[in-house]
Amino acid sequence: MSKAEKTRQFIVEKAAPVFNVKGYAGTSINDLINATGLTKGSIYGNFTNKDEVALAAFDHNLKCMLGSLQKEMDKQTSAKEKLLVYSEIYGELMRESFPVGGCPVLNTSTEADDTHPELRKKAAQAIMSWKSSIATTIKKGISNNEFRSDIDPEQIAITLVALIEGGIMIGKVTGSENYRIAIMKSVKKMINDLE
Repeated sequence: MSKAEKTRQFIVEKAAPVFNVKGYAGTSINDLINATGLTKGSIYGNFTNKDEVALAAFDHNLKCMLGSLQKEMDKQTSAKEKLLVYSEIYGELMRESFPVGGCPVLNTSTEADDTHPELRKKAAQAIMSWKSSIATTIKKGISNNEFRSDIDPEQIAITLVALIEGGIMIGKVTGSENYRIAIMKSVKKMINDLE
C-alpha cells in the first residue's frame, strides 16, 4: 500500500465513526479535521470533497458491520443457526467490532433518502444485497430440509431486514433497548417458524 493509499485509509477509518454518528449533514470539515488530526488541505488533497469521504466512510462502516456478522455466521453450520445470528447480534447491539454509532445502513437510509442520492443508492444496494444473502441462506435451508418448502425466501428475507432495521430504529428513537430486544425476539421466532 502506497503512502497516499495509507493516508486515504487513515482518513476513512477516522471519519467513518463520525459520519455514522453525526450523519452526512451533521458532519463538518472541522469534525473531520478533529477526528484525523489532519489539515483541511490534507483531507481534500486525498479526497475531492466531503461527499467522497462520506461514500468511502459508508463503505468502511458497512464492511465492519458485515465482517462482524460474517464472523459469527462462519461459526454456525446450519442455515437456521446462521439466520439466528441476526437476532443475536442485533439483540445485543452492538458488539465491539460493530461500527460506532450502530447500523450504518439504517443511519444512512434515514438521513439520505431525500437528501443525498449517492448515499441513498449505496444504502439501497446494501439492503438489496443483505436481502439476497438472507434469501440464499433460506434457499439452502429449504434444500437441506431445515425449512418448509412452501415459504417464499425473498418475502421472508425482506421482512427480516425490515424487522431488524425497524427494531433498531424504534429502539434508538424511543431510547428503549427493550423495544429493540422485543423485536429481535420476533425475528428469532420468525426464523424458528420457518421449520
